[in-house]
Amino acid sequence: MDFYFDNERPIYLQLLEQLKTAIIAGTFAPGEKLPSVRELALSAKVNPNTVQKALGELERQGLIFTERTNGKFVSEETAILERSKAALAAAKTAKFLEEMQSIGISPSAALDFVKKTAEGLSED
Repeated sequence: MDFYFDNERPIYLQLLEQLKTAIIAGTFAPGEKLPSVRELALSAKVNPNTVQKALGELERQGLIFTERTNGKFVSEETAILERSKAALAAAKTAKFLEEMQSIGISPSAALDFVKKTAEGLSED
């Protein structure tokens, strides 16, 4: 998994978001063992404490769990995964609509743009 960070926000939050997205998108399947803290730290080129902080928050949210001495695994509770997916989709939608409004496009006009773009994509 490739990680990308900017200097605008704390690294652990960006790492948390990227891992959460990977779990929600199925990059890490339900029940799959996650790479170790060290492996993730090397891959992301961050301090292991930063990885541990992000993983701790994912565990608090119920997206992963720890099996003592076996590592961390993606939750198999589909309700939690689906709620997280819906919450992430709602947040991304709200951000999109805010950005559209900032350039003078109403939510209903933005929806029209989305429909037209989706139709264009389905024709490919």
